[in-house]
Amino acid sequence: MAVQRIELGGGDLWKSKAKALQLRLRDRFRVVVDRHRRRPHIFSAVSDGYFPSTVQRWLNHFRDFRRDSLHSPSAFYRKRVSKDFNADDESVIIRMVQSVAVPLIGNMCHVFMHGLNRVQVYGVEKLHDALLHRPKNKPLLTVSNHVASVDDPFLIASLLPPSVLMDAQNLRWTLCASDRCFKNPVSSAFFQSVKVLPVARGEGIYQKGMDMAIAKLNSGSWVHIFPEGSRSRDGGKTMGSPKRGVGRLILDADTVPLVIPFVHTGMQEIMPLGATLPRIGKRVTVLLGDPIQFDDILDAEGAENISRGKMYDAVASRIGHRLQQLKIQVEKLALEQSVEFQQAAAGITERAADMLQQVECGGSFGAGIHVPTRDRVLPCEIRPSQDATYQQELRSSDRYFRIGFSYDSIIISRMRGYMDSTELLGFCSQRPVHELQGKRIILLVLEMEAR
Repeated sequence: MAVQRIELGGGDLWKSKAKALQLRLRDRFRVVVDRHRRRPHIFSAVSDGYFPSTVQRWLNHFRDFRRDSLHSPSAFYRKRVSKDFNADDESVIIRMVQSVAVPLIGNMCHVFMHGLNRVQVYGVEKLHDALLHRPKNKPLLTVSNHVASVDDPFLIASLLPPSVLMDAQNLRWTLCASDRCFKNPVSSAFFQSVKVLPVARGEGIYQKGMDMAIAKLNSGSWVHIFPEGSRSRDGGKTMGSPKRGVGRLILDADTVPLVIPFVHTGMQEIMPLGATLPRIGKRVTVLLGDPIQFDDILDAEGAENISRGKMYDAVASRIGHRLQQLKIQVEKLALEQSVEFQQAAAGITERAADMLQQVECGGSFGAGIHVPTRDRVLPCEIRPSQDATYQQELRSSDRYFRIGFSYDSIIISRMRGYMDSTELLGFCSQRPVHELQGKRIILLVLEMEAR
């Protein structure tokens, strides 16, 4: 019993010593943590009186300077940018490549739009006057809706004559998302050679790409921007609200730029969503508006002490309102063009029927030109069941025309500029019908003209 009692007493002793050591370690660790947490901050020590009054005053000045100079991400302020900003990145080689690539691609886009498609522009003299006759060092900013990935450069090139497209220095700078246009070194080099500036989505309006655009404006250059920020997802039916970035481009530039708005429709048919190659044979209508003024907003800044963010919003809202007005007008113009085109097509179809009958009857048209007597087809009345082979040829030729219209219209559109359709039909009538198949030629020419 005594041994057992000693063993129990020894066990309790060791347990008590271990518990005491555990408590001592825990207390010691807690003291160290508390001392670390209670370490005085350099700015809080000023108010506790650890430093002399002179040091406290200098520390207070530094604290106020630090608070006023560093802006929070949600604060808006004017950030001045020098016109030489990022000038070191533009080497002589890049400028030489731009002087060749920009005119080359611009003229190719101009030929594509006016040669393979039809572009109707209203008010283009406003852009030409602003581009060629604005005051020296006066920046130019153009804003437009965005419905297709090829709005720039295809549409921009269609608004300018080839002589202006040859001057790479005075052509536009534009912005493009870095995850779209600058994904790899090859695409980055290409877009840099055609005067495109990278912007990163989600990095706000004070990022480097926006500073580069403002630097171009400060040097008196032309910058084009899509205020919506991205393409329309419904084929241009609606227009998104403008972003604050366009407000910063206008208000933070050293000189308020000349702002020219324009709206277009039809580009969504040339390059629909998901398409890899642009289409041809389409109609595009463009309407340019008068320059937008912002004098009242600039005057209100000093008089009413409006915050910078509200000023950005006011500028963007005015641009969006003007673009919406132009959108309504350009859609009305496009509808009127479509109605006039249908009426003209109906009239030309009727003329085609009359001329076909004259060719069949050996009559004359145009400048008194007659079909040779030996090739006349009598009687002159054309009945639907008269010649089944002929009707089948017309249907097959019409089918061929509809399939190959997108390619044949290139030649016909260029031919109309040098030869009237009546002269062309007169030339057809000079040849024997069995040699030229004049009936088919007249039908194709007139239907192509109608389209």
